[in-house]
Order: sequence, then C-alpha cells, then structure tokens
Amino acid sequence: MKRQFADEKEGFNYILQRDYYLPDLALPKDTETRAIGFYGERHGHYLKKHRKAVYMELLTSGKLHAYLADIDEQARERLELLVKQLAEKEGVTEKLKAENQMEWISKMNNIPNRAMKIVNNEITNC
Repeated sequence: MKRQFADEKEGFNYILQRDYYLPDLALPKDTETRAIGFYGERHGHYLKKHRKAVYMELLTSGKLHAYLADIDEQARERLELLVKQLAEKEGVTEKLKAENQMEWISKMNNIPNRAMKIVNNEITNC
C-alpha cells in the first residue's frame, strides 16, 4: 500500500494513517511578529466563544494573529483618545493640578478606569 499519493482533481496530498488516507493539511506559516496584547486576547476569546465561524475562518486562513494584533492596536489608540477626551470634558487640566492636587488625582484615577470599561465593552461586542 502506498504511504502517500496526490489527487490532482481535488488538489490535495493524502497520507496513510493506519487504515485511512487523510488529507495532508497544514496551516499557513504565521509570519506575524507583533504581539497580540491584552485587548487582542480578549477579542480572540470572544470570537472563539461567540463567533466560532469567524474565528475558524481567520484561523485556517492564517490571518488570526494579524487580525488580533490590529484589534489590540486599535483598542489602545481608542483608550488613549477616550482618556484625553474625558479629561478635557471634565476640566482636568494643569491648572486644576496646580490648584487642587487631590481632586486632580481623584479624577485622573477615575478617567482611565471608565475609558477601559468602554473599550472592553466595544471589544467584546464587535
């Protein structure tokens, strides 16, 4: 019995595994070197749990890593923008910092937490 053969009609190579010929499939080499990051990981878990078809399509096409790295980058940019906008909207300025440091610290600790909640909600509800 042959250990391996090619089917030109379907374009697959087959390998003998015990008594069965199985397609010799391999995922594309992932050449992406960017880190996925926190938000990319969260979105990946969301896709895996709630959007299985999209997750599998990205995984088998070899685009999952790049997609999640892009999501992480966009989320971090969105977080920075939200922090700036919320600080501006609430009047958290250098003037407030000079006049009342405790109030400035209180507001500056609160703003990133709210911005993070907004971004987390957006990431898991794409």
